[in-house]
Amino acid sequence: MGFEAKRCGVQFSPPSIVLIYVHTDTKKMRKRIIPVRNFSKYSDYSVAAERLKNHPRHRDYLDQVPQSQLEKLHIILRDHMQGLSLEDSLASFRLDPEEDLNKLDDEELARKKGQMDTLFERNRKRTDDLDFVYDLEVEFDKPNQEKCSWDDESDDEF
Repeated sequence: MGFEAKRCGVQFSPPSIVLIYVHTDTKKMRKRIIPVRNFSKYSDYSVAAERLKNHPRHRDYLDQVPQSQLEKLHIILRDHMQGLSLEDSLASFRLDPEEDLNKLDDEELARKKGQMDTLFERNRKRTDDLDFVYDLEVEFDKPNQEKCSWDDESDDEF
């Protein structure tokens, strides 16, 4: 008896994880609503996601769902409990190159760094890739830089 996870989502009332899966024996698509119990707006999302994934009743269904996706769904649930809208919660998962990461708290900073690591690994060129080129050199356009007064001074003084 096996299950192949197709889609995973969140339901706010009551707080639940919704899993769409295919039963591999019968090839029927089914929907399973997994209630999220003992979870509040102050709960740790990673512990709650791990507890749900290792629960004996849901272990077989959530086996193919990545831990990071379950954590993301728990973050969305927690943000909803804190009064944030779905759009605001989803916006916190997007990487903004202009955002000052020094102003974030530790939890949010760790989440952003995890997203950057995932993006790096996805774009990384490995030696076994077909389009891998060893010792690739790329010329970048230099932006017009203004001259500074200290650039004109000679280094003879030092």
